[in-house]
Amino acid sequence: MTAATATTADTFRPALHYTARNTWLNDPNGLIFHEGVYHLYYQNNPLDNVWGNMSWGHATSPDLVTWTEHPVAISCDEEEDIFSGSIVFDRDNTSGFGTDSAPPLVAVYTSAFKPGSAHEGVQAQSLAYSRDGYTWSKHTANPVLNRGSAEFRDPKVIRYDGGAGSYWVMVAVEATDFHVVLYKSEDLKSWELLSTFGPANATGGVWECPDLFPLPVDGDPENLQWVLTVNLNPGGPNNGSAGQYFVGEFDGTAFTSATTVTEGVQDPDRLGEYQWLDWGRDYYAAVSFSDVPDNRRLMIAWMNNWEYANQIPTSPWRSPMTLGREVSLRTFDGKVRLIQEATGDFASISDPARAFSLAHTEIAEGTHILDGAAGSVQRIDITLTPGSATEFGLVVRGDGDEGTRIGVRPVEGTLVVDRRDSGQSGFHEAFASIDTAPIRGIEGSYKLTIFVDRCSVEVFAQDGQVTMTELIFPAPTSTDLALYSIGGTATVTNLDVIHYA
Repeated sequence: MTAATATTADTFRPALHYTARNTWLNDPNGLIFHEGVYHLYYQNNPLDNVWGNMSWGHATSPDLVTWTEHPVAISCDEEEDIFSGSIVFDRDNTSGFGTDSAPPLVAVYTSAFKPGSAHEGVQAQSLAYSRDGYTWSKHTANPVLNRGSAEFRDPKVIRYDGGAGSYWVMVAVEATDFHVVLYKSEDLKSWELLSTFGPANATGGVWECPDLFPLPVDGDPENLQWVLTVNLNPGGPNNGSAGQYFVGEFDGTAFTSATTVTEGVQDPDRLGEYQWLDWGRDYYAAVSFSDVPDNRRLMIAWMNNWEYANQIPTSPWRSPMTLGREVSLRTFDGKVRLIQEATGDFASISDPARAFSLAHTEIAEGTHILDGAAGSVQRIDITLTPGSATEFGLVVRGDGDEGTRIGVRPVEGTLVVDRRDSGQSGFHEAFASIDTAPIRGIEGSYKLTIFVDRCSVEVFAQDGQVTMTELIFPAPTSTDLALYSIGGTATVTNLDVIHYA
């Protein structure tokens, strides 16, 4: 390693994505928009940069781009680790933790009880409350929901208002049974079992971190459908951690899926038919924010993979979060699909003086560096049209020897992210990979929006129909942007590059 390629503690620290200052993080927890601020809580080891000592870290943002880290919100202790969960604003003070004039925020989290504790070996659901979102107190009568199970976790609580009434609904998982379990409560303290969903579709790993929310189809508020998301580890479409979703109906008691492909244990030959939140290797534990204005549904995931999470080459911090994504439902060929678009005030950190554009240009066979387009932190919008090439696209964060290849194979109908030569990749045998996702041309073209950061690429294809999220660890000097074509030619209809500070 030369002086030019040597890495420091901040070589890979992202500019667009949140990461803790000097500790480990994983699953996002307790996402809520409250009093004009986005609150991101997350699984955090406040003592080290590997998994352990699970507590809830905390960060806030006014715009989903600029983040402020705060002290640990809910700490582990000698009795319990604080596993994943959610936060609700109890505006009617149903819990009694606040007052009518000062209603509380209530965190519903999984207590992972330690050896020697009263509930040793059990995972159960507990409560903490806060008046300001920064200082939290645990409920003195925890846990409030205990099935006596070692694999019962990750409660996401929503407020249901429908024909069946108005009450709190919890979705959680029995992880190794591939069950999403639904409960109801009037006060967040006493819970009644409603129903169970699953197994269905992907069951190649434990189910974790569910979510349940309604969305209008094609923007029609009169046509609401419900989305149930379930993360699983391992068992993703390109190995390791991943997330899937189901679309259907929720009547206040049970969720009924209209998009189930297989019931019971998965069919390994049909993984490509399941509805994946993201086809990349590094999008896990995705959950949505509560109480976002205008009924927008925004999600964030952990950008890592349990195959190699503890080994990625960053120190003293380890693991970023993904960008915020706004999700919606749209109909394509008669099928309702989840669409994802990056969201945040990116303009506030952009550098207009370095913008780069390219109009209609043929890509000859080979790799062609774009003079004036180099950068480490970029948004790239490109539309590509196939010619005779078997594969074509972009190489990001390159230097002639290394780079991450993002391209399309039109005959195969696949989107490709090749990170075998993306930089540091030998820290774990599972990291270097060629990952693929299904993609179809729209009027013969392929539109990609790519966010490049110091340790990642997030690809949004065909206006968010397909997404791929991948960690990369290139040298600081690997900043070239290039076009490439294999086996013939292709055409760039348009290319626009925005650089970020």
